[in-house]
Amino acid sequence: MTHTRHHDARSQLSNALRSPDPSARLRAALSAGTRPREEYVEVLVQRCAVEPDFFVRDMLTWALTRHDPPSILDRVLAELTSEVPQARSQALHTLSKFGDRRAWPAITDDLLRDDDPEVARAAWRTAVALVPDGAVADLAQVLATQFDRGDREVRRSLSRAFVDLGDPGHAVVRAATTHPDAGVRRHAMATDRLIRNPDEGFEAAVDEANRVLAVLGAPVVGG
Repeated sequence: MTHTRHHDARSQLSNALRSPDPSARLRAALSAGTRPREEYVEVLVQRCAVEPDFFVRDMLTWALTRHDPPSILDRVLAELTSEVPQARSQALHTLSKFGDRRAWPAITDDLLRDDDPEVARAAWRTAVALVPDGAVADLAQVLATQFDRGDREVRRSLSRAFVDLGDPGHAVVRAATTHPDAGVRRHAMATDRLIRNPDEGFEAAVDEANRVLAVLGAPVVGG
């Protein structure tokens, strides 16, 4: 009888999360988090990989955090090796919300350099949230390999990760400001300025980096 009730609860949630109406899916995820049940975990994790709506995905993550993190940590970690980029990025996002540092060893260099920019951005945020004090410098070195990657939003995310890393990250950023590649130098210079003036804004920091590079005779491009 108990098995049947668990199966029915899973089926009801799964069906509700497949509704064509995003509002209905949002309500279903909210309900699953408001009244957490162990049998919901698998359904929530699976839906994270395919849910197209940002707000519903965020609610799915919230619902997972309402369950007991130690008991579902392994299930979320398993998604980090999924072939589906959204599964990896959403799992990383969920881990950052858990704040459980036992997940730190799973934040690999491959994830930090993931070909999918959304996965990489999620990995940067999660790594900064979970990194042990003794591993900050090594993390900063890996993050520095991503300077000048992607569009403005990707570069902004990397700069923000360095701002949040603190002093060990700042030393790596300063070193990158003399990199032979002008794009890397520009991004590192903008990041260095943001670290020193976190309220300035990324665009203003990039503009200032471009101004300095122009004075030095380097080509100037957009941020």
